[in-house]
Amino acid sequence: MQVEDSVKRVVTCCAVTAAIAAGLGARPAAAQTPSNVSAAVSPAPDAAAAPDDQTQEASRADLIEQAQSQKAAALAPAKRAKAEEYITRAGNAFLGGQIRWHSFFHSAYAGGGFTLGAGYTKFVSPHNTLDTRGSITFTGYKRIETEFIAPGLFDRRATLNVIGGWREATQVGFYGFGMTSTVDARANYSFQQPYGSAMLELRPTRKVFVMRGGFELTQWKQAEGSGSEPSIETKYTPEALPGLGAQPVYFHTAAGIGIDSRTAAGYTRQGGLYAVTFHDFTDKEGVNGFQELDYEIVQHIPVLRDAWVISLHGLLQTAYSKHDEQIPFFMMPSIGGGSDLRAYASWRLRDLNSLLLQAEWRVLANRYLDMAVFYDAGRVGPYVKSLKFDELKNDVGLGFRFHGPAATPLRIELAKGNEGFGLVFAASQAF
Repeated sequence: MQVEDSVKRVVTCCAVTAAIAAGLGARPAAAQTPSNVSAAVSPAPDAAAAPDDQTQEASRADLIEQAQSQKAAALAPAKRAKAEEYITRAGNAFLGGQIRWHSFFHSAYAGGGFTLGAGYTKFVSPHNTLDTRGSITFTGYKRIETEFIAPGLFDRRATLNVIGGWREATQVGFYGFGMTSTVDARANYSFQQPYGSAMLELRPTRKVFVMRGGFELTQWKQAEGSGSEPSIETKYTPEALPGLGAQPVYFHTAAGIGIDSRTAAGYTRQGGLYAVTFHDFTDKEGVNGFQELDYEIVQHIPVLRDAWVISLHGLLQTAYSKHDEQIPFFMMPSIGGGSDLRAYASWRLRDLNSLLLQAEWRVLANRYLDMAVFYDAGRVGPYVKSLKFDELKNDVGLGFRFHGPAATPLRIELAKGNEGFGLVFAASQAF
């Protein structure tokens, strides 16, 4: 009995020792038979599967990276369809885009009718451009000129414009002087004009205060008029009409100051202009010299976040003759035409002084189109005090303006006044 008890104690001690060794991570030298010991040392199923999951994640990341690399190698800019490309080019050409060839619908002189023209712009430096352009109308008005524009002078405080060109107008209307002139009194004259000018616009603080100054050398070569109306020399004499038949050579200087808060002169929906400009026309022969003062006010009042705009305009022009000299009839202030009294013929009212008042309600239709309801009123007179607010010539109308961010290359308007209807096609903003 004692021997059997001793053997049992030895076997029990060995089993306990093996279990403790397995719990501490020691590997037994021989296979262990007890089932509980084998269960204690067997690894957990999750621990055995962890390396396989990591391998799968690494493989998935490699596949994603490989797919991204292949996609990046095949990337290319989006290409416009042909139709979209043509529309974009046309929009740039007509709405002031930065392309070399562009439209130019400015007539040689007001009253020439529908105008066709084109121009070519070339950069002569990173900022300066040279623009050569020309236009012609069905009535024979012709214009060709080249303009150099330097917009970055004096640390971007000034812009210089230098222009040289030639123009011809074949049937400019003259109706007589004053408010009593009639449509039936029209007579036509023509002229040819070579010209060269330079104008500097300076903004000393780069903000709203602006100063302008420049000069022009030009000759007005007056001649007989064409068209259905009689030529002017058949109805008037040089004694009755100052400047008839004259061909003065003018050295024209101009200087002005103003407050200009508009975003751009060619198209804006806010801001205003308050300016005074002095002109001096010195005649080489000392016969047709004179001076002129222009007072101009423009104010745009946005309504409903620029969706509607109330636009107001006023212009007063006064001309004074020099000592023993006369002001030629074709150089006197006048109103009438596509930018002022829009239901009246161009140059309809003419005298030594003129007053123009305009109001518009402009509605933004879309990115490139504005519509407007407008009212124009004005009169002329021999003296400033005769420019009273009674008996004004006036009209009302509806207009459509195709524009870019800084220019209005096409304006179509229909106006009604007491002399009938007027249809306007113009290549600039009214004001």
